[in-house]
Amino acid sequence: MTDELDDLKRALDAATPAPDADRKAATLRLAEENFDRVQGSADVARHTGQKGPFAPVLKGVTAMFHAMTTKAGLTATTALVAVGLVVITPMGRDLLTGGPIGVGEISEIPESFRAPAESRERRSEALQLADDEDGAGSQVVRQDLSAEPVDLNAGQQSAQPQMELAEESFANEVQGLAKMEAAPAPSVAADADARRIIVAPEPVIAPEADTEAFSNAETNTLKVTTEEPVSTFSIDVDTASYAVVRSSLMAGQMPPRDAVRVEEMVNYFPYAYAQPEGEHPFQPTITVMPTPWNAGTELVHIGLQGTMPALEDRPPLNLVFLIDTSGSMQDANKLPLLKQSFRLMLSELRPEDEVSIVTYAGSAGQVLEPTRAAERSAILSALDRLEAGGSTAGQAGLQQAYQVAEAMAAEGEVTRVILATDGDFNVGLSDPEALKDFIAEKRESGTYLSVLGFGRGNLDDATMQALAQNGNGQASYIDTLSEARKVLVDQLTGALFPIANDVKIQVEFNPAQIAEYRLIGYETRALNREDFSNDRVDAGDIGAGHTVTAIYEVTPVGSDAIRNGPLRYGAETAAVDVSDELGFFKLRYKRPGEAASRLIETPILPGMGEAGQDARFSVAMAGFGQLLRGGNYLGGWSWSDAIGLAQDARGEDSFGYRAEAIDLMRLAEALDR
Repeated sequence: MTDELDDLKRALDAATPAPDADRKAATLRLAEENFDRVQGSADVARHTGQKGPFAPVLKGVTAMFHAMTTKAGLTATTALVAVGLVVITPMGRDLLTGGPIGVGEISEIPESFRAPAESRERRSEALQLADDEDGAGSQVVRQDLSAEPVDLNAGQQSAQPQMELAEESFANEVQGLAKMEAAPAPSVAADADARRIIVAPEPVIAPEADTEAFSNAETNTLKVTTEEPVSTFSIDVDTASYAVVRSSLMAGQMPPRDAVRVEEMVNYFPYAYAQPEGEHPFQPTITVMPTPWNAGTELVHIGLQGTMPALEDRPPLNLVFLIDTSGSMQDANKLPLLKQSFRLMLSELRPEDEVSIVTYAGSAGQVLEPTRAAERSAILSALDRLEAGGSTAGQAGLQQAYQVAEAMAAEGEVTRVILATDGDFNVGLSDPEALKDFIAEKRESGTYLSVLGFGRGNLDDATMQALAQNGNGQASYIDTLSEARKVLVDQLTGALFPIANDVKIQVEFNPAQIAEYRLIGYETRALNREDFSNDRVDAGDIGAGHTVTAIYEVTPVGSDAIRNGPLRYGAETAAVDVSDELGFFKLRYKRPGEAASRLIETPILPGMGEAGQDARFSVAMAGFGQLLRGGNYLGGWSWSDAIGLAQDARGEDSFGYRAEAIDLMRLAEALDR
């Protein structure tokens, strides 16, 4: 037996051609040049299409490319990918067994998937050298991009049901790539006995879970009045945070800490503050009350109620729906819910109002020319045709939407862009600061931008906040059709028709009466003291009928609840007002279209106002939000305390919003255990 094996070994050695080092080096050099040329022939945007059965494998391939960046490393990983494809795919199975190849309905390789002609010629030269090197009878599977595509369905044989399902899924993945508007990188066609397989040009990487980004800051700290007596901030009428919190709790988990913006939890609810009288479109309602979570402190509660003009007096409305149709929007709670939401909104428009639809996914496009709201069927038909797929070219979409809006605008009309997205911008202006500058420039034309967020998992709240805050619009998150009705039907007038721009609040506390204070929430809306009187500094806007609530917790001088001890070298000689005023409230705002701000001011006095149900319920929501963020200043105040206060102050609840909030408190209490 040993002799026979030795004879076989000698025969194999004799049949193997002697290695030619020069030819081998030339072949490798040409192959590496060709590989570099193909790799750099297209610059592809990151796609966010849906995952298929091979997404984990493709993701692993991407990781290998990132890890091995030398030419030798890339060559090695490419070989591994080719071997893996042959082993794991139905097409690869057929290559090994000699059976026909099938990939669903694909019948040709799109021209954009093929390498440039020069690359194909160089690849053919490399293949010829490889043929000479391999010798007759070689079983090496070669890549030939110069060949014309063939009918991949010809002679397709049936296989086991499981394999057929895998083939169909792979084919759907490839078909989706072929339809993308962004130019893909060259594909690789493998040739074996006139049969070819298509390797996707780039993995379609769907957004991973837990990639959400929220705009927030650390909880406001306690300020010592003698050191920092003035507090300045921009108002906020956004409600996105409350809906995100609800989405998390209803899914059985506590919300991310940064997703909780306490002021948005409070301002989610309508309150019946005093209607404004006189020249201003709103007036402050200030109430001083005991703090429920700290017996040694008080709350200074500030409420603003905007006027609600007669609806029949409103000007014509021009709306541009800027809709994200990228692959990340395919989930049921994204594009499908978006379509249903806009259906509700259409019923609130007047026949003479106009609507246009711009979409973006890889590139932007206008799918509906400006159309009167009376032509409801045409608008609904355009909405129904929308499908998700491709990468997220947010910059292109925003640019085209503003161009359309500017063309629709006319004297005396209101023009708005409403962006609906999950915020996952990955092409163009993906940086919030760059987006902020772009939108700030555009708002000067009078076209404002509001943002509607959809879906979870890759929600980019930070980008959405940057857009809405700088577009003089409102940011909302829609997780249910009921929320869509609240935002787009019940509160549509307030969202689209502003009554005051650049609204800023400044409170100066009297160190003779107040030792310490802290603003509850508004961490992302803080302004410098000097910004209050600077009309060039942007701030929040109030729409028709909007209410705004802000709450300070203050510690009176001499209270046992003072947290900061006296300084050894304090500025006792500083002049202080010994009057009984707790502080002084000031508010600046601009009327729409005006450049100069107007001032409202009033002193804050002990026992001011009456702590009615609206004020107490808003305080319960402020406590709820603080508990979700860790409750650093709440002492032993608990979930049950928040629930009890909310139940006691529930009052009239026409739409059930407050009852829902109490249920969410109970859920949070159970989950926190």
